[in-house]
Amino acid sequence: MPLARSLSVTSLSGLEEWDEEFDLEDAVLFEIAWEVANKVGGIYTVIQTKARLTAEEWGENYFLVGPYVESNVRTQVELIEPPTPILRRTIDKMNSRGCKIYFGRWLIEGSPYVILIDVGFTAWSLDTWKSELWDISGIGVPWFDREANDAVLFGFLTAWLLGEVRDEEPHIVAHFHEWLAGLGLVLCRQRQLPVATIFTTHATLLGRYLCAGNVDFYNKLSEFNVDKEAGDRQIYHRYCIERAAAHCAHVFSTVSKITAIEAEHLLKRKPDIITPNGLNVKKFSAMHEFQNLHAQSKNRIQEFVRGHFYGHLDFNLDKCLFLFIAGRYEFSNKGADLFLESLARLNYLLRVSHSDLTVIAFFIMPARTNNFNVETLKGQAVRKQLWDTAQTVKERFGKKLYESLLVGQLPDVSKMLDKEDFTIMKRAIFATQRQCQPPICTHNMLEDASDPILNSVRRIGLFNSSSDRVKIIFHPEFLSSTSPLLPMDYEDFVRGCHLGVFPSYYEPWGYTPAECTVMGIPSISTNLSGFGCFMEEHIADPSAYGIYILDRRFRGVDESCNQLTSFLFQFCKQSRRQRIIQRNRTERLSDLLDWRYLGRYYISARHMALAKAFPDIYQYELNEPTSTSGFRYPRPASVPPSPALSRHSSPHHSEAEDNDEDESYDEDLEAEKDRVNIRQPFVVPFKNKSSLFVTNGEYEESQ
Repeated sequence: MPLARSLSVTSLSGLEEWDEEFDLEDAVLFEIAWEVANKVGGIYTVIQTKARLTAEEWGENYFLVGPYVESNVRTQVELIEPPTPILRRTIDKMNSRGCKIYFGRWLIEGSPYVILIDVGFTAWSLDTWKSELWDISGIGVPWFDREANDAVLFGFLTAWLLGEVRDEEPHIVAHFHEWLAGLGLVLCRQRQLPVATIFTTHATLLGRYLCAGNVDFYNKLSEFNVDKEAGDRQIYHRYCIERAAAHCAHVFSTVSKITAIEAEHLLKRKPDIITPNGLNVKKFSAMHEFQNLHAQSKNRIQEFVRGHFYGHLDFNLDKCLFLFIAGRYEFSNKGADLFLESLARLNYLLRVSHSDLTVIAFFIMPARTNNFNVETLKGQAVRKQLWDTAQTVKERFGKKLYESLLVGQLPDVSKMLDKEDFTIMKRAIFATQRQCQPPICTHNMLEDASDPILNSVRRIGLFNSSSDRVKIIFHPEFLSSTSPLLPMDYEDFVRGCHLGVFPSYYEPWGYTPAECTVMGIPSISTNLSGFGCFMEEHIADPSAYGIYILDRRFRGVDESCNQLTSFLFQFCKQSRRQRIIQRNRTERLSDLLDWRYLGRYYISARHMALAKAFPDIYQYELNEPTSTSGFRYPRPASVPPSPALSRHSSPHHSEAEDNDEDESYDEDLEAEKDRVNIRQPFVVPFKNKSSLFVTNGEYEESQ
């Protein structure tokens, strides 16, 4: 039975095809961000993955604006001549006045045009522009804040660029991301440029700083003296730029509902629309394909584990679960503190229950190091040496077996291995002797004594001993296929793991659990992350689909830790078949996170901005949300009903799923029902000089 269509823009859009009525030939879209062709954080992923869809919508009228960084341009950008006379004249005019502007194509999917501004080349104007900023807004930028100085240069140059273009382009939409680009928006409005502006904050500056200070952030949002808090942390000027951009924009958006609440209290403006972050999802023609990729990547992780634990490999790798946490090294914000405490409690539960399962938890968080750990490198060398020894003995054994069969005799297995073979194997075994425990960290840490992860490991006492059922590996560097230690790209590593654990306290969106979802890997997130809130809104029973939502807003730290431990312990009790079924369900949720669906929020934001900036030409009406919150992904048909209060506390499946002969469970039928449900359309499109409204699920045109 199809689900009811909702009119709320916070619901998930589901149109397979959008018949765009708006004539884009009379408009140009500029998307401005510091992370255009310049990877710094998660905004780079947002812009890079969204570019293909936006380029398809706007064609040759879509331009990304970012900073010129020579090392990035050499590998990511193809410099070309601007395609239109307007842009050629604009760039030539600015370059003749002491600027350095480059034009090219970003070598990513969609190949969008990029305009790259060399802010360092115009540094001679910094004092003049900072003085002008003070005169028009009262915002003073200190000389020692290099990042803020770059924001001033980038903002003034962006506003200059848009000011030159607007003389020849009829309608301009300028979408600014984060405070580093926000000053350009403020200047556009101060100079009264006829530009439709959008400002998206992916995380508030003050929110990130406050959460890092271990305060009860979300429950005390209304109590903060924002000016004092920003001043105490010496980010008042940055905060003022961010707040000014939010208030000056025609349309203000955030990436999640939880960030919208935060922005309303800290930036003092309620967002006009939520624009969730998506990914470009690759769909497989057959369900078993991504399961095969999981098995292949898991085997590569197992090879690393064999080397890392050489001499202490007293556990069965076939009964081993790989858990991981990854991201920016923010110990408390990313929930690494909660994860470690839960691992200690999980270790106790597995030991007292006499479980034969082993859990290996990876921490992939970049920190300051000077090189690989010698003991870790030695482990991989020993593993390779043992493999070479086994291959040598196998070849010798095979030759003798072949010769025995040639003369028509069954081989005497007891005589197939001679003294030399045993000597070779004994030497190899002797090389695996190890007096110390397997290392926790794979690298030499520069700040070992003060590192929060290592100090927590020392406190909880998980030192990878043979009696521990939970082992810890801290890899303080991003993964790479060229690494001599763990030669895997991040995507392959994620595919090989069983569970991603992201119990973040501050996570405006959360790309790491989203990436797990599209790759069919279950994950744990929280109701303080944008991803967790989004999934709770759109899935009736997230845990049945491998999306476990941890309550960190209305529970104390100890209660949240117990809940996380329960999630982990119940996951460890699942059978292999249950995990396979769950991965199938998780992968089916990837449609929820595809830009083909989530990109419609950005379309709505642009239409809304055009209607506000040019009300005589464009009309856009946003229907009030109904009592429903959008469609809810139904519980899987194979999972029996359970009390609503328990559905988030127990990821355990029905006993029927453990029976390989059970014919009542039809994976393909259930998947098809999910695909039908996700395609229920609701989005209100936009039309030039008229509006389209939704009535009883049908579209009506109103002139």
